[in-house]
Amino acid sequence: MEYFSRQVPKHWYKIYYGVMLAICAAVLAARVVVYLVPSLHHLATTYGLSMTVGILAGSEIIYSLAALGFVRRWGWPLTNFTASFFFLFMALAGLVRTDLSLHSLPYMGAWLVSVFLCGMYGVPIVLGSVVIMVLCILQQAHFEPLGISEWAWGWLGLEILVVLASIFFWRNKFVDTEEVKLNRLSGMVKTGQQQSLILIQSITDGVIVIDTEGKISLINPAAALMTEWSVDEASGVDVQLVVTLNQENGKELDQSDNPFKQTLTNKERVSQTLQLKGRKGKQLIISLVVSPVVGPDGDKLVGAVAVMRDISEAHAAEQQRGEFISTASHEMRTPVAAIEGYLALALNDKVSTIDARARGFLEKAHASTEHLGKLFQDLLTSAKAEDGRLSSHPVVIEFGAFLQQLVDDLTFAAKKKGLAAEFVIGSSETIDATKENNDAASNHVLKPLYYAFADADRMREVVTNLFDNAVKYTDEGKISIGLTGDDQVVQFYIRDTGPGIPAEDIPHLFQKFYRVDNSATRTIGGTGLGLFICRKIVELYHGRIWVESELGQGSTFFINLPRLSAQKASDLQTQEASQTANTLPNITSLTNQ
Repeated sequence: MEYFSRQVPKHWYKIYYGVMLAICAAVLAARVVVYLVPSLHHLATTYGLSMTVGILAGSEIIYSLAALGFVRRWGWPLTNFTASFFFLFMALAGLVRTDLSLHSLPYMGAWLVSVFLCGMYGVPIVLGSVVIMVLCILQQAHFEPLGISEWAWGWLGLEILVVLASIFFWRNKFVDTEEVKLNRLSGMVKTGQQQSLILIQSITDGVIVIDTEGKISLINPAAALMTEWSVDEASGVDVQLVVTLNQENGKELDQSDNPFKQTLTNKERVSQTLQLKGRKGKQLIISLVVSPVVGPDGDKLVGAVAVMRDISEAHAAEQQRGEFISTASHEMRTPVAAIEGYLALALNDKVSTIDARARGFLEKAHASTEHLGKLFQDLLTSAKAEDGRLSSHPVVIEFGAFLQQLVDDLTFAAKKKGLAAEFVIGSSETIDATKENNDAASNHVLKPLYYAFADADRMREVVTNLFDNAVKYTDEGKISIGLTGDDQVVQFYIRDTGPGIPAEDIPHLFQKFYRVDNSATRTIGGTGLGLFICRKIVELYHGRIWVESELGQGSTFFINLPRLSAQKASDLQTQEASQTANTLPNITSLTNQ
């Protein structure tokens, strides 16, 4: 709240306040001395030290000590302006009780000081003090100008000089409060911008800000060093020219998969590990996160900000670990397979004869060997998935028929544990997979065709893994496999009625070697690689996998894959058939040789 459009610097108000407080304290002390010493009572009339003057001086001091904190919140000008009323009345009360002679010197001195300092409130306030002085003099002369003493004329002349000096002194001291606020706000904005700029320029991660057209509006030195562009040269250039990206394995990145383009198109945060090729040929493996920047309304896109970190060393170390795991897993599979084979022969009644006790030991050893072989296979698969060596032969898959056949094959595992299994298409049609004889003639429903481009063996591996997990962790109820989608996405899910997954474990569920730590997982066992492999396979076909779960309510694993239109699927199938036909003569010729 502002009471004055123009003010002087704050320290002048503090000086005025200090002067008033000091004078009032002196007057109050003199009044107390006169009151306590009987021999000095006559000075009360001579020097105007009346009870009223003492009360007003005391009120000024009390206000300063008690009420100042409340008023100061509204600024020093209002504080002093309020305090000056007590000071004004005290000086007037003292003046009117003197004869405006030498005895009035203390009050007149205080008055003249106040008049000079009142100039900080503007000319009207200063001139008003002259009017008050004139009225005070006339009151002493009983409103008879001819009866005014020489002392009174002298005080009046002195006050006029003080008024002129005050006006001259303060005229260049005023500042516009609105301008002060604007300057202060501008300073805050500039300071905030400078702090942000300093932080951006100082961090070791690369930071790039782009507008809605993909032009670079800000690039920090770290990003310039990674891209081998100078900051000045990169500013205003299309980000895809400065930040040249390839897939993690070095293969060319499709334009539709460029994270900058995806963020500007879909207004979504994109996080990827990619290869960055510098302007001079330097290659880095980076972790890139591109986030959209929206306006104050939360809807309009105004650009994007990218943060990239050089993870080349960590990536190289991870590759070395992956190669070791891959090599070790591959080499150990052979002896483990041999042990498993010999144990199987030992358990074969036609090959060997063993007693029941020995058979129990051998069966446990055989089960442990199978588990060890599964672990090595998972380690090998995860290593290949991480470095891009996972074999993949994508074809057009119609997921309705694909999942139906897969559910028929998986049903036995569910029935063996006493669980029901069902296949759901869309939002309503359910096929009970536990029934061995489904009446095909009774299901005359036009089913939508959900096409996607993926490796059937790999997708079978994903669904089987999720289905087996659902069976392992579900004691009663049913396992549902559902299929739905829209024009852009094919979505299928595996839902169970098991114990559910704690919320704190869900974000880490698809990480390598991560397992939920509870009694069920400790009893059932596992490698902690299954869901990691599922994620890698799904991402291989530009899909997404996630889970929704509540404790005691079961879990649902969802998988989204890009959907092919019927026309696109037909064209790809024709192309596949043509490629197959072209290889047949070569196969025939090799057979005849």
